[in-house]
Amino acid sequence: MKITFDFEKPLAELIQQIEKVKQVEDKNKLDMSATVAELEAKLEAAKKDIYANLTGWQKVQISRHPERPYTLQYIELMCDDFIELHGDRTVGDDKAIIGGFGTLNGQTVMFIGHQKGRNTKERQYRNFGMANPEGYRKALRLMKMAEKFNKPVVTLIDTPGAFPGLEAEERGQGEAIARNLLEMSVLKVPVICVIIGEGASGGALGIGIGDRVLMLDNSWYSVISPENCSTILWKTWENKERAAEVLKLTSTEMLKNKLIDGVIKEPLGGAHQDPVAMAAILKKQLLKDIKTLSEKNIDQLVTERIDKFCSMGVVNEG
Repeated sequence: MKITFDFEKPLAELIQQIEKVKQVEDKNKLDMSATVAELEAKLEAAKKDIYANLTGWQKVQISRHPERPYTLQYIELMCDDFIELHGDRTVGDDKAIIGGFGTLNGQTVMFIGHQKGRNTKERQYRNFGMANPEGYRKALRLMKMAEKFNKPVVTLIDTPGAFPGLEAEERGQGEAIARNLLEMSVLKVPVICVIIGEGASGGALGIGIGDRVLMLDNSWYSVISPENCSTILWKTWENKERAAEVLKLTSTEMLKNKLIDGVIKEPLGGAHQDPVAMAAILKKQLLKDIKTLSEKNIDQLVTERIDKFCSMGVVNEG
């Protein structure tokens, strides 16, 4: 485990013990397979215990793991081919949101998603996955193209939020996101949205209106990040763990509150532990949902989509 969080330290220690035993075995030509098997059994038991009882903040940490698969990696692993399309035809090409046509087992799909970077240079290039208005306008252009050719839309959401800079506001950040909410709600093709990592605020919602909204098990979806929530409520980041619990931002809580339609299980320890397996699980789910949604009458599809989002939330009058 190259990168470990505090709650994963017992696992790192067991892995270290296993490696030491194997080194002794190789060096002294001893048979220590029984000891290795015992330690590996302890490791598996510890993994199941730790990952089955994660707190909200711990899931937030996993969602931000630097080795976690991003949109382009999922597309590469799932698709037979992919053609990336660029630009919003108004300002420019936002690198924080990527999109284009790809094929899943022969089914053409319009993929749109946030893209982060692996190193400092890539992160700056992708603006840390925080899109400008032209990113959301590019996404809308591609959705309209998918509608024109009657192809389903799949969005992969992973962003700490829309870019909050002055220039983004000057170019109409709020309007661009609001326009996407309106247009996605009446898009005349199946729309599937998957939160694969972070799903923060309007930055996530800007490509998050779909017939099926799904979350990976260790992702989060909220109007605000735990750190910023803590800063607002307690004037410090120190209460971020408490904020994560209060926000009910985990996939389990979101499904319980009927704000999403399903949870996709990840390999034990998170998607970064086995990206190939995670991509296969996601691909299977997408193909299943595309088939189900494509069989519906388009007017029925749009009506159900609108009704689903209109029914969210509770209003107390008094």
